[in-house]
Amino acid sequence: MLIWENVKLALSGLLGNKMRSLLTMLGIIIGIGSVIAIMTVSSSLTTSITDEFAQMGANNITVGLKKQSDEEETRSNGMKFGASNRQISLEEDDRITDDMITALKKKFSTSVDSISLEESVGSGTVKSGEDTANVSLSGINTGYFDANDITLLAGRYLTDKDVKGKKSVIMVSDKVVDAIFDGDTSKALSQKINIDINNVYYSFYIVGVYEYEEDANSFSSDSDSDVTTSAYLPITTGKEKMHTDDGYEKFTVVTNSSVASVTDFADELETYMNNEYYASNEDYQISTSTMSSMTSSMNDMIDTVSIAIAFIAGISLLVGGIGVMNIMLVSITERTREIGTRKALGAKNSSIRLQFIIEAVILCLLGGVFGIILGFILGAVAASLLGYAASAPVAAIIGSVVFSMIIGVFFGYYPANKAARLDPIEALRYE
Repeated sequence: MLIWENVKLALSGLLGNKMRSLLTMLGIIIGIGSVIAIMTVSSSLTTSITDEFAQMGANNITVGLKKQSDEEETRSNGMKFGASNRQISLEEDDRITDDMITALKKKFSTSVDSISLEESVGSGTVKSGEDTANVSLSGINTGYFDANDITLLAGRYLTDKDVKGKKSVIMVSDKVVDAIFDGDTSKALSQKINIDINNVYYSFYIVGVYEYEEDANSFSSDSDSDVTTSAYLPITTGKEKMHTDDGYEKFTVVTNSSVASVTDFADELETYMNNEYYASNEDYQISTSTMSSMTSSMNDMIDTVSIAIAFIAGISLLVGGIGVMNIMLVSITERTREIGTRKALGAKNSSIRLQFIIEAVILCLLGGVFGIILGFILGAVAASLLGYAASAPVAAIIGSVVFSMIIGVFFGYYPANKAARLDPIEALRYE
C-alpha cells in the first residue's frame, strides 16, 4: 500500500512539472533509443545471415586444402625460420584426387548423400551480334545441384553422362537469355553460344536455363545488362578446355539426416583425410568448415561490433542519470516544506527515501519505454533501408528496462537520502 501511495505521489510530482520531466527524460530516451536502434539493426542482420546460410545448405561441409601452420623450423646452419618464410606453391601432387573423394564417399556412405565439385573456369562474355552478356564459368558435377539451391526454368540439369563424356554443354541464367535471346527460353535451348575468355572463343550448347537470384546482401549497382551471372558446364569439360591440373583444392560434402551433428562429422572427415592422405605432406593439410560455424563466426563479429557501438551510445545514459539526480535535488529543494510537514505528521525517513527513489525510478522507466519505442522504430527503418526484415532484440529490450530502473535507483538514492535526513523543524521554517 505504501509503495502504491508513493507511486501516486511520484506521478503527481512529475505531472506537475511536465516540461521539466520530459527534458529530464530526454537523456534516458536518447541513450536507450540509440542502444535499441543499434541492436535492432544487429539482430536483423544476424537473422538475415542465418537464414541466408541455412538456404545455402545447413548440412553442407566444405573440405579443402590449407597450408600447414606456421611452425618454426631449424636449418642445418642452426638458423631458425618460420614456415611462412617458405614459398609454398600448390603442386598437382598436393591436390585432392578423385580416388580420395571416392574412398571418402564409400567409407561414409551411410552419412553422405553426395559430393559437390566446383572448379572456376574463368569469366567471359557471351556474344551474339551486338548483344552481350557477362558470365562467370564454373565446372561442376551433378552433386553440385544437391549442395546449392538452383531453380531450373527450362531444359535440364547437367547429367553424369555430360560429365563422363566431357560434353560441350552449358547451363545459363535467365539474364543471359534476356540479353541474347530476348527472354525466349525455348529459343535458347539447344542453341550454340560462343564465350570469349581472354580473347579465346569457346563454344557450348545450352541445355538448361536457371533462375538468377541476386544476393540479398549484395550492394551491386550493376544494371541487368551489366550483371555477371554464373554459367555451369561439366567439370571435366572445364578442366579439358582450360588445361587445368587434375584434382581439386576443395569439395563439398552433403550430409543426410542420419548425421546428428554436422560439426562433429566435419571434424571426423578432417581427421580421416589428414590421417589417410596428408600425414606425410609437409606443406598442406585438410581443413573442414560448416555453414553453422561460418554463421557463428560472422554473428560473433557482428555482435562484438554492435556491443562496442552500443556501449559508446550508452554513455549518454550516464549523462541522463546525472540529469535525473540534478532534477531530483531541485525537486527536493522546492518541496522542502512538504517533506517537513510529512515528517512532522509521523512519516519515517525510510518512507521519505522510498518516495523519491520511486519518483526517480518512474522517471527513468518512462524514459526507457519511450527510448525503446523510438529506438525500435529507427532501427526498423535502418534495417529496411539496408534490405533486411526488422527483428526485435528481445534481450536488449528487457535489459534496457532493467537498466533504466537501476539508473533510477542509483542516481535517485542520493537525493532521496538527502530528503530523508532533513530536519523537520528546519524544513518547516524553509521559505
